[in-house]
Order: sequence, then C-alpha cells, then structure tokens
Amino acid sequence: MEVFAAVFPIVLLIFLMTKRNPLPSSRALPLSAFVVYVSMLLVFQRNPTLVHAEVLNGLLVAWTPITIIAGAIFLFKTMDATGGLAVIRTWLNTVSQHQVAQLMIVGWAFPFLIEGASGFGTPAALAAPILVGLGFPPARVAILCLIMNSVPVSFGAVGTPTWFGFSAIDLTQEELLSIGFKSALLNSVAAFAIPAFALMFVLKPRTIFENTFFILPSILVTVIPYTLIAAMNVEFPSLIGGTIGLVGTVFMAKKGWGLSKRPTHLQESVTTSTLPVKEVETTPSENEMGLLKASFPLWGTILLLVITRIPQLGVKPLLLAQEPALSLGLGFLGEFKMSVAGVLGLSSILGTEVNFQHALLYVPSLIPFGLVSLLAFAWCGTERTVMQGVWQRTVRQMRAPVCALLGALVFVRLMMMGGDRSAVTLIGNQLADLTGDSWTFFASYLGALGSFFSGSATISNLTFGSIQNELALKLNLDRTTILAMQSVGGAMGNMVCVNNIVAVASVLGLQNQEGFILKRTVWSMMVYGVLVGVVAILLF
Repeated sequence: MEVFAAVFPIVLLIFLMTKRNPLPSSRALPLSAFVVYVSMLLVFQRNPTLVHAEVLNGLLVAWTPITIIAGAIFLFKTMDATGGLAVIRTWLNTVSQHQVAQLMIVGWAFPFLIEGASGFGTPAALAAPILVGLGFPPARVAILCLIMNSVPVSFGAVGTPTWFGFSAIDLTQEELLSIGFKSALLNSVAAFAIPAFALMFVLKPRTIFENTFFILPSILVTVIPYTLIAAMNVEFPSLIGGTIGLVGTVFMAKKGWGLSKRPTHLQESVTTSTLPVKEVETTPSENEMGLLKASFPLWGTILLLVITRIPQLGVKPLLLAQEPALSLGLGFLGEFKMSVAGVLGLSSILGTEVNFQHALLYVPSLIPFGLVSLLAFAWCGTERTVMQGVWQRTVRQMRAPVCALLGALVFVRLMMMGGDRSAVTLIGNQLADLTGDSWTFFASYLGALGSFFSGSATISNLTFGSIQNELALKLNLDRTTILAMQSVGGAMGNMVCVNNIVAVASVLGLQNQEGFILKRTVWSMMVYGVLVGVVAILLF
C-alpha cells in the first residue's frame, strides 16, 4: 500500500500535465501536492505536526526558484526595454546568419558555460529568450534548451553536484575523481546524440544531417576539455569546457566551417508566446562599444556568477557567512535568524527538527540578476517609468509560476520526508529489487527521479547517493561506477525537472505548455539513460 501511495502522486501529476486537455502546472502541482499530503497522514501515518512543518518548509523553499525566475525575467525584460536584445540579435547575425550556428552557440555552448558557473536552472532561462528573439518557435526553444542543458549539470555551479552532492558518503579523493571522470565520460558519449535530439525539435532532420560537420566539432570542442579537466578536478569541467566550447563554436561559425549552404528548415511552431519577437536585422548597426554596452546584462551576469561561485576568490564565503546578526522568536512557528551576509533562516519549525535557510545574496536573484538589471538601466539612462513598466510586467508574468512552484516544493518535501521509509526511497528500493544485478544499466534513472522531484542534481545526489552506494555494496558492483551513474542521472533528469520546465516556460511567456514540454523531454531523457547504461556496462 505504501509503494502504491508513493507512486500514485507521480503518475497523477504526469497524467494531469500530459492528458489531451492538460491542466496547467499552477493547478496540477498543488493538486498532486494535496494528494501526497493526504497519503502522508492516512497511508504513511506520519506525525501530523512533522507533516505540517514540511508543508511550511516547502512553501518557504519555493521562494528560492521563484526569486530566481523573477530575476531572470526581469533581466531579459530589461535587455528588451534598453534595446540590448536587438543589438545582440544583430551581432549574432554578423557572426553567422546560419540558424544551426545560432542554435549551437546560444543553445549549446553558452548554457554549458553558464551551468558551470551557476546552475539553479539559470542556463535555460538565459538562453531561451535570445533564441526566441532570433525568430525560433518559443515552445520548441524551451524543449531544446532543457535537453541541451543536461551534459554539463554533473559539474554545475563549480562542481557542487559532485563534491557536495556526495559529501555524505565516505569517499577518498581518488574515488571522488574517479566518479567525476566516469560521469564526464558518460555524459560526453551521450553528448554525441542528445544535442541532435534537441535540434530535431527545432530543425528538420535533413537540416541537421546537412550540418553534421559543424554540429559534431562544436560538441567535441566542448566535451573534450570537459572530460580532460574532470580527470584532475571536479569543480571546473563545465566552466572550462563551456568557455572553450563557446569560443570554438563562435570561431567556426565565423569561418562557416561545416555549415551547409542550403536553406535551413524549421519545425512548425505549435504555440504562441507573450514574449515579444522582433524582426532580426541583417546588417550591423552598432559599433563594438555599442555591443559591449548592449550585452552587459549577459557578460555582467557571467562575471558576477564566476566571482561569487569560485571559493578561491573569497567572495562566496562572505555571501554564505553564518554569523548571526538578528534572532527573533516566532512562537510555535520557530525561530527566525538572519546572518551578517543576509542568510535568512527559520529553525525548529512548529517545534520539529525541520529548518529552512535562504542565502539572500548568494541565490542568483538579487545578485546577479537584480543588480545587473539596475546597473544596465543606469548605464543606458533609462527613464523611471520604463523601469516601473518592466517591473510590473515581470510581476504579472510570475503569477502562474508562483502557484506552480509552491505546489511543486510542497510535493517534493513531503515525498522526501521519512528517511529510509520516505516515498522516494521506497520507489528506489523497488527499482533495485526489480533489476537486481542489472542495476548498473538502470542506476541513472534513479538519479533522474531525484532531479525530477527536487529540481536539483545536487539534492538528487544527496538524497540517493547513499542509497546507490548501499545498492552497489549489496549487489557487489563497483561503487564509483554506480555513483557516476547517479551523477549522470541527476544531470539528465534536469530536462524533466518540473521546476526547470516551469521556469523556462515562464521566462518565455508560454501559457499552459508545461505538459507539452514534459512529454517531449522525457523521451530524450529515456534515450540518454539507455546510452549511458550501455556505455557504463561496456567500459566499466
């Protein structure tokens, strides 16, 4: 009965979001969360106070992705209001007017770099509006960006999913490097197929085939340094691989290497967006200083992300400092705390051991999104009425995502409560019992399940890493291989994560298209899992 109660809410959520007349995520997720809430009380018979504490915690945690999405929307509406997007579109056409080149630069290499610096679903939210602005269909762009942003995720946010995600397991430095290298190698092998799957949602197969000799080198110039760095370090593979890949892809696009002279053929648009799409200029109208100024929201964001994410620079510890500056008792709700760095916390929620924390200055909402937007307005001399209009449009666009994400995080917290008897652990154990010695092939799907629930490869590794380790020991399998598969699964699950789907759909102004997107990204995730499963068995 408990296994059924664990699986049913997931099946219900997928059904509600993918049926013929799908419910929008703003209704499907709260409804599914309510079903989990009832099952926790009646089937799992959890302590009601603890259940309500987790509900409150979920409602609080949801404001982390909510503020990030709002920041990303505000940033791009800022770029549109200041004219920056028009200049960037013009520049991209001076690099190459070839749509395959634009997709590989903006959809593949650029997000790879951003993932290495930040994570948090930022890459798709940054890349998607640029591609829509270039004239690509919004819903198909959302699918492409979600699928593309999978390979680098194992080392996103300066390697956090690997070095922190597996921190609860007793691993030597050699074992951690082995996990990193194996996961990079597996992701790199999948990269020879996954970008092609992503491109097929935007381009006709004939166009992809005709431009193979541009697409493959673009992938290679990214994943080769990515894999080589992973053999020595688990913090910088995606950051360095993405940087080299972006420079290499832009260079090849300028030279026109491997790009077909025949016209490209786009897949038909299937939906509309509230994001404005302007006509693309075909000749440059700005000098280099104009481009530098127009692109400031992008390079300023990247610069701040790198500065605040690399521990060796000394800024990250300052933004995460825990020294208390304020403490306030809130009665039965718990104790509110704020550190000198603006880290907000609520401890002992409803008298339980459930705690909440939000690093106000580290989460990429105020810094870099909010700060860079305000600096961009100042640099461009934007009028206050224009700034107010950007803020008002951002608030209006966030109404549906707020409801969806509140439901999503309550759903997640309840599914993960209970330790060894949690709903997600029961599902994982059932999968292991069904597969037995073949677990190596299926291990990545458990990692993907963790990302689907939590919206984070790091949380997936924290949640399922110990389970995967125990399963490896129980089944006499190599544990670095199994943990690498867990890491890869957390990465490939990024494309079906509800948080990310809601985020990119919200940034693009798509209405009720989350189910449409999920139905298509899930097939790419399944293929990803088959590829890495086969390769893991053959190589390791």
